[in-house]
This record gives sequence, structure tokens and C-alpha cells, in this order.
Amino acid sequence: MDITTYISQNQQQGILPGLVLGYQYGYDAPVITAYGLDGAQQPLTPDSVFPVASITKLALSLAVLTLIDRRVIALDDPIGTYLSDITPASAPLSIRSLLCHTSGLALDLADKDGLYAIGLDWPKLAQECLISAPVKPAWSGVQYSNLGYGLLGILLERLTGQGCAEALSSLVLTPLGIRGLLGNPIDRTVATIADVRGRHRGTNLETFNSPFWRSLALPWGGLCTDAAGALALVDAFLPHSDFLTPTLREEALSDQTRGLSGGFMPPLWWNPSPWGLGPELRGTKAPHWVSPQFAPASFGHSGASGMVVWADESSMVRIAMLGARAADSGWMLRHGPQITSLVINQLTQ
Repeated sequence: MDITTYISQNQQQGILPGLVLGYQYGYDAPVITAYGLDGAQQPLTPDSVFPVASITKLALSLAVLTLIDRRVIALDDPIGTYLSDITPASAPLSIRSLLCHTSGLALDLADKDGLYAIGLDWPKLAQECLISAPVKPAWSGVQYSNLGYGLLGILLERLTGQGCAEALSSLVLTPLGIRGLLGNPIDRTVATIADVRGRHRGTNLETFNSPFWRSLALPWGGLCTDAAGALALVDAFLPHSDFLTPTLREEALSDQTRGLSGGFMPPLWWNPSPWGLGPELRGTKAPHWVSPQFAPASFGHSGASGMVVWADESSMVRIAMLGARAADSGWMLRHGPQITSLVINQLTQ
């Protein structure tokens, strides 16, 4: 079965309203194709902009790694060296542990739902990050953490003297030629994500879709970009890019977790759970949203809004899958492996 037929079947069965699929092989230009509609029944195009959620973490990690390459900071520096107002319990956490989710910090802020109301902004959320203490010892397991990347966003602001959105643009998005913004674009339409769940569903606070949510410019999940932008983020970690120095690039793509188990939350909990300095590593994880045909050392990131971007250095295959349905519906875990397998087979046959 070819890619178009498989995606069409998913659309006809009501599994997915639409998808923008981008892929790249070797040094070829990306091929980007749009299928169907977004959650508001608007046609998708190859340059549709999506809220890519946690794929933002790839951009943020590249910004932090840039500062490491410039010797402004070092991987094993305690975060408290730069954030004097952080809670003492979090001060010893290394930048390395925050990047690879071994800091012991929780998945999210303790009162996440209670905080989300009109009047909330990033400075208020940043203060909550600063006063949040780890819930378990560092290096005792892998616990994917938005909170950890919140601290890295504050670090970026303190070191650059810019807001996180401006710093991310100047250090990463503009140099890589990415059409994107951390926050709420005012000059372009953002694709609507279908089947967003949670207490704010259908309200003016709805995750991903509301101007309010995007205005928060969350350093762990607020990036809006297109398929070409997502592909550019993983491309920056590959050897043909000079964005990072070779030594740091290799370290960024090696497992930093010391073989620990963990992940997001069950069933996305693996033993081991390899993670690099920002990118997730494929390993032998199951279940997973990308094909096991990807090498264990392949890497990328997913986003809860229904997004995946992945790259395999050994085959030089890169894939961006930007869906118009939120991931917690289960469509990515059920159909992502097959879609990415079909792309790999087409590119490498």
C-alpha cells in the first residue's frame, strides 16, 4: 500500500481529518504534501503552520547547546549558578539532567490546571517553575518534564537578556531559516487541532487552539511552525549541518540517561528510556509513534498536538508528520509506525 492510500483510508474512517507529511532523503530537498482538512474544516497546505507542542523542546535545546558551544555555560553546571532565585532543592540540578529529563522534576507544574485562566502569562509561569522542587532524586529515572524545560527557558532569558521567544528566534529559528514563532502568530493562520481534550475543551482557553494558550509562549511547547521548520530542527543535529560543533553534536545524540528506565507516563514507559541532550532516541521502545525500521540511534521528538519529527543519521531519512488531531486520541501510536514505515520504504527501495 502506498502512503496516499493509507492516509486516505485513515481519513475515510474518521481517524484523522488531515495531515501534512514532509520527508527528506540524503541531500535532496524536502517533499511536503498536505492531505485533507484541519480541525476547523479548513484545507491544509504544505506550508500550513501548526502548534507543534513539545517539538518546541528541540528548538530550545538547540538554543541551550549554542550557548554551550560558545562556552557561556557548561553541561554539568548547576542551574542554580545562573538562577539565584530558584528554590534551593532545584539549584544543584545540572543543565545536562534538565536536557535529558533525569533531573527528578515532575512532568508538569503541580497546579497546572488551576493556573490556566485569563491573566496568566509566561512571567507568572516562570515564577512557578522557579519555586517547584524535584519530586525524586536526580538520576533515579527518566521523567519527561515540561517543568525542566521551563527552567531552561528562564536560563536562556537570563543569559541573553531577551525574552525566551526573542532569544529562540535569534539563536535558532532565524539562523536555520525556520518560519516559526514561539507564541501566537499575528500574521498567519494556525491550523486548528481536532479532538483536544481536557477541562478547557471548547473554551477560549483551549490548549493548542486558543490565542490565549499560544500567547503564553511556553518554552516547553509553544512553538508554531510548518513541516519544513520541523525538518530543519532535526537537520541541525545531523553531521552535514554546522549548527553545532561535531563534539557537542555527537554528545547531544548519545544516550545521556545512564541506561535508566522511564518516559512520559504509562504506557509510554520504557526500560531503558534513552534520551539525548534534547532529542529523544528511538532505542527499542515499544509502543512508539515511529517505525521500528528507524535505527536505535535515530532521534527526534513528538508533540501532544499530534506531531512527530524524526531523523535517522544512518539512512539520512527525515520525516515530519503534522496531524490535525491531538495525540491523546491514540492515532499517533496506532498509525504513526505504519505511516513512517511507508515513507521509509518509498525512500529506500
